[in-house]
Amino acid sequence: MRVALTGATSPLGVRVRSAAVADTDGEPLEVQPLRPGADLSLLEGCEVLVHLGRERSIDALEAPASDDAAVEVDGAGTVPDPRATAALLQAALAAGIPRVVLLSSAMAYGAWPTNPVPLTEDAVLKPNPSLRFAVERAEEERLVAAWRAEAPDATVAILRPTVQVAEDRSSWLARSLWNGGGVRPGDAEPPAQFVHLDDVASAVVLAVREGLDGAFNVAPDGWLKAEQLRALSSGPRVRLPDAVATRLQSLRWRLGLVSSPPGVVPYVAQPWVVANDRLRAAGWTPEWTNEEAFVAADRPGLLATITPKRRQELALGVAGTAVALVAVGGGLAVRRAVRRRRTPPT
Repeated sequence: MRVALTGATSPLGVRVRSAAVADTDGEPLEVQPLRPGADLSLLEGCEVLVHLGRERSIDALEAPASDDAAVEVDGAGTVPDPRATAALLQAALAAGIPRVVLLSSAMAYGAWPTNPVPLTEDAVLKPNPSLRFAVERAEEERLVAAWRAEAPDATVAILRPTVQVAEDRSSWLARSLWNGGGVRPGDAEPPAQFVHLDDVASAVVLAVREGLDGAFNVAPDGWLKAEQLRALSSGPRVRLPDAVATRLQSLRWRLGLVSSPPGVVPYVAQPWVVANDRLRAAGWTPEWTNEEAFVAADRPGLLATITPKRRQELALGVAGTAVALVAVGGGLAVRRAVRRRRTPPT
């Protein structure tokens, strides 16, 4: 089976290609790397189009200060580009490709105080307008739905992963608002989810192999409660009012100090965790838990060579110990940070 793949050299794309090679069930998968907006003739002869998105650097300094769409927000190493997606889908239609797998994001649901916990695929997409990344992921889903209307016999699998992380993405995670530390908006402490890129890649291959049709959330079982994330995070946190946190994040973003644009702030202040029942029912099994994925990305290399069972034991052990100490240790860490800021340089 010949598969056209965009975002092939991104962190997720590399894993998809490796997973396709390692997958020995049924017909061999031949992956044809493809750049949106170019090389569209390479679609000829392909049976499936897998659209991960446009590849971009994770460095916020490469994007205009007001433009979050040009920066990686969810860890995959790709960003949405609706105009390029529209052109790609028309080329796929002309080439007679009957199947599309689209990487979207659970952020397309939006982060709202009225969200159920967890969200299922039946929830209406209401991305927060402050985060262009999420708005454009939802727009790409609309484009794919319109494409399918022109090709009623086609199948479309839409994958909506939560925050994507991996051990080689630690520098990105450390500079994002997903790391659980630093400035936190408001008093709300919503649950959090982290899916390992290896598991997202296996979901992509499953969608190709099984011809999945419809929307599928991609996330580990369950989620991290606020106290669990605090226990696993490697740094103190400071609470600020929402408006102040947003302004501060905007300033840090303009200065290139963080990888998360200010539009991400609602997504760490309101719930948007998702259920994975539908993808599990299709045959997908995550190899990494939320704890394991976060710890692996937060501490590069620590868990890379450890078995999944041992990773879980270590992650749960770290969480259990840290939860018992977080009230004292967190307060001391914050006080030390404040004293350091107040102490004049010698």
